[in-house]
Amino acid sequence: MARTAFIGLGVMGFPMAGHLKAKGHEVTVYNRTPQKAAAWAERFGGRTAPTPREAVQGAELVFACVGNDDDLRSVVYGEAGILAGLAEDAILVDHTTASADVARELARACGERGRHFIDAPVSGGQAGAENGVLTIMCGGEEAAFARAEPVMRAYGRAVTLMGPAGSGQLTKMVNQICIGGLVQALAEAVNFAQKAGLDTDKVLATISKGAAQSWQMENRWKTMAEGKFDFGFAVDWMRKDLAIVLDEARRNGAALPVTALVDQFYRQVQQKGGGRFDTSSLIVNLREP
Repeated sequence: MARTAFIGLGVMGFPMAGHLKAKGHEVTVYNRTPQKAAAWAERFGGRTAPTPREAVQGAELVFACVGNDDDLRSVVYGEAGILAGLAEDAILVDHTTASADVARELARACGERGRHFIDAPVSGGQAGAENGVLTIMCGGEEAAFARAEPVMRAYGRAVTLMGPAGSGQLTKMVNQICIGGLVQALAEAVNFAQKAGLDTDKVLATISKGAAQSWQMENRWKTMAEGKFDFGFAVDWMRKDLAIVLDEARRNGAALPVTALVDQFYRQVQQKGGGRFDTSSLIVNLREP
């Protein structure tokens, strides 16, 4: 069992930290909103701390799951930050979906202080976090990964080292590129079936058993057809992720015409007031031009 700390208790971090505690690890948590940290401790029985620095003191492994690059820097640096309290040879594992640049930056900052860093964004959404079946894509040193991987198994079904620092974030970008195109195609398919007067349930139940099958189809076609969009990963978050993807593509020269178009479709959903809808809400653009 490991001495751990978890920084950031949003819809993902809250259950992930809970799985660590349930597996018998020592867990101290920090959240920007203290009430959420207190609610976590009441539910799972762990400890809370008033700053990241105090949360990580004595921890062998520190996990972070916050909003973006700036949020990550705000909890890592400074007198009250993670680095100020991180023990020698400890490992900082970042589950935030952030840029590959900030991952490399934090890997250097940790290395200069004799600490270790792994960028480890996740896929699987809120349900995956709650059920402990996330896919975790990691970048970092092999030795540090070997120490952290068994602990991440508390909430990860697949935990894979993809390469050096930044590789986890780059892999997550590939994941989001795939998802964006799939969701738009599914939205168009559902809308087409409805416009054609077909029994949409029967159509999608049938084709989901063939070559058109995908996780999005299996889990979102029915709620998409019903116009229900309250299932976790929000449009606002997806646009944040796609901005990271498109920025990286501008640097590496990758052509992403479909991804860029889907990003604008999500912008239209935001303009319709759907920023907090889940990502399957792309269909609203087809129903409400």
